[in-house]
Amino acid sequence: MIATATLPEASVTCASCEACCCRLEVMLITDTGVPERFIETDQWGGRTMARSDDGWCAALDRNTMACSIYEQRPLICREFEMGGYECLAERAAHDL
Repeated sequence: MIATATLPEASVTCASCEACCCRLEVMLITDTGVPERFIETDQWGGRTMARSDDGWCAALDRNTMACSIYEQRPLICREFEMGGYECLAERAAHDL
């Protein structure tokens, strides 16, 4: 049997977003124009979004909690649906 979790019903908007997704590791698999200063490359050539010392995405503006490279954000960020299942699961994991 597969364990399931009930996610809280939550309306997530730009005003209520806590940028939980900006704590996730983001692999870069397509070229979307992410500025090089926000990219880390591992020893095997894998590319990910750089992270600040506290684990947040380096492209996150911590004053506004908004993406500072929104128009050039990676594909996975473009496909991450605000208020979707993954979003709500991340919010629940951080007790939001």
